[in-house]
Amino acid sequence: MLWSFAYLAARGLFALVFLLGRSGRSKELEILVLRHEVAVLRRQSGRPRLTRADRAFLATLSRSLPRAAWASFSVRPETLLRWHRRLVARRWTYPHAKPGRSPIEPAAVTLILRLAKENPRWGYRRIAGELKGVGVAVSATTVRSVLIEAGVPPAPERAGLSWRAFLRQQAATALACDFLTVETVFLRRIYVLFFISLATRRIEYVACTSNPDGGWTAQQARNLMMQLGDEQPFRLLIHDRDSKFGGGLDEVFRSEGFKVIRTPVRAPNANAYAERWVRTLREECLDIS
Repeated sequence: MLWSFAYLAARGLFALVFLLGRSGRSKELEILVLRHEVAVLRRQSGRPRLTRADRAFLATLSRSLPRAAWASFSVRPETLLRWHRRLVARRWTYPHAKPGRSPIEPAAVTLILRLAKENPRWGYRRIAGELKGVGVAVSATTVRSVLIEAGVPPAPERAGLSWRAFLRQQAATALACDFLTVETVFLRRIYVLFFISLATRRIEYVACTSNPDGGWTAQQARNLMMQLGDEQPFRLLIHDRDSKFGGGLDEVFRSEGFKVIRTPVRAPNANAYAERWVRTLREECLDIS
């Protein structure tokens, strides 16, 4: 008991000497900390919950007090250090935008697409310059990205007329012809030549033979011209590069004012109207898939 009393007396004496040796400013700051903690306790019932302002206030005061005086705080020294590190990190963290370019406004995208479609000969730089004149600042690279994403081709390809658009415009004056083969019961192959109107999908003329040479095809062209007469509206003939069309058929049509268009090699889609009629004939009439 005597030794315990002596230990407590010595501890109190040393604490008194340390307190007397501290400056008045340190004591005032410690009193301010204690007052703030009392205010926190009075503000809430039960376990105190510190707000962000409370943490910032206590962390700031902790840097002004010696480490030995941190015992007056209601939280551990590790907690004070963590709060202070957060304050420093927030102080030196600058707001920054997301990486990459900012997205272009929808109104500018609509304007770019409109200019490209209404002016098929304008390139990326021309479109960007026209937009700059109306107050929309975009680069040629941005214009290129917008057009590629929308499926709009570059100016040289945009200025030209696609094959599909050409056929739609000239369908009323265009004929297509092709051959199809039919196997007879006795395994004899018959070649069928037909001419189809692109506008009406009507078969204007059909003929068949087992030996379709150039002279025969030229004669069928003459027969077609006689059947159509002088009032016929056709001015275009489309066919593939089959050698059976090389015996004078093109000359017969050219003499009547036709323009003959030969499709590319191995491009059945270029003569899609004739190919589609052949498929229909095989499936619905000949029962051949």
